[in-house]
Amino acid sequence: MSKNEIPFEGFHGKVALITGGASGIGRASALLFAQSGAEVAVVDVDEAGGATVVQEIKDEGGKACFIAGDVTQAAECRWAVEETVKAFGNLHILVNSAGIVHRGTILETSEKEWDRTLAVNLKGIFLACKYAIPEMIQGGGGAIVNISSGWGLAGGRQAAAYCASKGGVVLLTKAMALDHAHQNIRVNCVCPGDTDTPMLRTEARQLGFSVEKFLAGAADRPMGRLGTPEEIAQSVLFLASEAASYITGAVLVVDGGGLAGTG
Repeated sequence: MSKNEIPFEGFHGKVALITGGASGIGRASALLFAQSGAEVAVVDVDEAGGATVVQEIKDEGGKACFIAGDVTQAAECRWAVEETVKAFGNLHILVNSAGIVHRGTILETSEKEWDRTLAVNLKGIFLACKYAIPEMIQGGGGAIVNISSGWGLAGGRQAAAYCASKGGVVLLTKAMALDHAHQNIRVNCVCPGDTDTPMLRTEARQLGFSVEKFLAGAADRPMGRLGTPEEIAQSVLFLASEAASYITGAVLVVDGGGLAGTG
């Protein structure tokens, strides 16, 4: 994306921490925030992928650092926030993009798989926010954008743990928005539909489909195609920007019309 195509450039002097920033929507968000002027901390368990994203940002003249961290671990979330502030002096924006998918009914899902899915997708947001919000309060406010899913609003087959975790993200977003509005902290979430990411390919393998066949089926929506990570990232950027200064507790569906016909 060229600078002329960036929708918001008012992020100079802002510091953004992106979890799950090594790939998919997190990676696209990290790159877009950096292109828009923000200093970016990329947090992920994928050290090689995270380092690559940071190098891409630096190669384009941006400022970024990589912090290896597992969002399911309180100490590592605290460390990620501390290292971000140490590197850049502040923290204004948190994007919770770390996530995993497990496809299966309740009967097909082990307790370990259930716990892991909820830990990454929901507990990870709780922990990242728990340590980021005090820094935002000290700095006079901030913006948090959580990545949920269309299946956080409408159930899907063979995805019990995933749907439960993403539904939790929606209501956790609303609860935090109410709790922290008076501290000038806005909390919103984006609910993407099927997006062309490595995680979507993981779903195909879990369900025993060929990747090509699965991606073709996932594109069966009103707009007739999958979303791209960059399209989701632009929605994230908007919600974190001053253009969304009166928006908090909102759930933005970005799915090519996939949920438009549901009740």
